[in-house]
Amino acid sequence: MDKILTSRSSIEGERKLVTVLFADVANFTAMSERFDPEEVHQIMDGCFKILMDEIHQYEGTINQFTGDGVMAIFGAPVAHENHAQRACYAALAVRSMIQNYGEDMQEKFGINFDMRIGLNSGPVVVGAIGDNLRMDYTAVGDTTNLAERLQALAEPGTIIVSGNTHRLVRDYFEFGQIRTVKVKGKKQPQKAYALLKAGEIGSRIEAASAKGLTRFVGRQNSMAALMDAYYKAQSGSGQVVGIVGDAGVGKSRLLMEFRNRLNQDEITYLEARCLHYGKSMAYLPVLGILRDYFQIKDEEREIIINKKIIHKEKRCLKPSGTL
Repeated sequence: MDKILTSRSSIEGERKLVTVLFADVANFTAMSERFDPEEVHQIMDGCFKILMDEIHQYEGTINQFTGDGVMAIFGAPVAHENHAQRACYAALAVRSMIQNYGEDMQEKFGINFDMRIGLNSGPVVVGAIGDNLRMDYTAVGDTTNLAERLQALAEPGTIIVSGNTHRLVRDYFEFGQIRTVKVKGKKQPQKAYALLKAGEIGSRIEAASAKGLTRFVGRQNSMAALMDAYYKAQSGSGQVVGIVGDAGVGKSRLLMEFRNRLNQDEITYLEARCLHYGKSMAYLPVLGILRDYFQIKDEEREIIINKKIIHKEKRCLKPSGTL
């Protein structure tokens, strides 16, 4: 959030490549007619807190609050090359939290509370901003308009992304069937995709690997050092290895090739990543290792997670030699 505040003076009238997110509450008008304004304010206050927390967590900027939703930008004022990924992760996090919030609202008020979300990526022109986290600036252009139109076309509880956004993130997420939709103000029908969940691929090296990598050559000394540390660990001597180098020199590829050389039946390999958007998430690498160990998926509910943890503990406590 500090990055957002310190960048405000540098983007007045600047052209940016961003991903725009629009989210609004489904059936808000009917809810407003049914309840007292104070009750509507209470319901929406809880909703806005979720939106702000999840969007700011991925360093998105909320620049517009409407009566029943928000407009957020990823990639301005803080520039991110992975702005589309951040926006998709934020949208999935919002949907998950709103589902839990909706259960509370159903129990307390007897209403079906859900949101519709639309995403689009492309160039915008951003104007002057204010001096707090509710940024008072505008992002104008066709990119913003299409994101808003897609949000209006989304069903409650769904996330619709444009073809532009899909092209940037298709290796990292799972999507529903392609739809071609007519959008107001657009001459040609637009491709739209339903964002379902995060995929198994979480890094650029994994995405490149899925498409096919070139032959791995060289790095004999580095590989020998890794294998030496592995053999020492096998003999009971704990090891810590750091791989340091400039961006793009092949650190991730080296680690992947090292892992592929090990006998997977003889080792337990746990992995976590220090992500660009993870600075505000406490213990994120530790959580990643625990998720990997217990095979927990992001979309799984608490009751399923508890069952997996208990099942894993029972297996670990079984006497040696039993099945």
